[in-house]
Amino acid sequence: MILFDLQCSQGHRFEGWFRNGAAYQAQAASHAITCPLCGDAKIEKAPMAPAIAKGGRSRDRDQPPLAPVADTLAPAAPPMPDAVREAQAEILRHLRDLRTQVEKNADYVGDRFAEEARKIHYGEVEGRAIYGETSTEQAEALREEGVPIASIPWLPVEN
Repeated sequence: MILFDLQCSQGHRFEGWFRNGAAYQAQAASHAITCPLCGDAKIEKAPMAPAIAKGGRSRDRDQPPLAPVADTLAPAAPPMPDAVREAQAEILRHLRDLRTQVEKNADYVGDRFAEEARKIHYGEVEGRAIYGETSTEQAEALREEGVPIASIPWLPVEN
C-alpha cells in the first residue's frame, strides 16, 4: 500500500491509498479519483514529505488498521451540485472549529481516556474537560456505566 497526497484543480488537498503507483496512475488516467469536497476528477499528486521510520518502529504502529482496497476501479462519482459542495465545506469548517475549541478548553489524556473519564465520573479526581482516544468497546462500556462521553470526528487541522 502506498499513500499519496493528492490535489484537485480547485486546490483541495486530500489523501489517497493505492495498491501501488501503477494503480494510482490507472485510476487517475480514467478519472476514477474525485475530490471529496468538490467532485473534481482532475487530480494530481501534491508535494509530500517522505515517511522515515524511527528506531525500528513503523510510523503507522499506533494507527488503526486500514480498510481493504478493492482491486477494481470504482466508477467516477458524478459532480456534486454546488449546494452539496458548499454544505460539505461548511460542515468541515465547523468540525475543524470544534477541534480547535476542544484542544483549547480540554486536557489531552491520550489512550488513558477511559480511565480518566471514570475517575472524573466517580469523583476520584476533580472534574475537568478531557479528550483522548479509546476503543469502541471501552466507549460502549463507559456509556453503559452512565459516563457522559461523545465521539467527535477528528479532522486534520488542514486538509
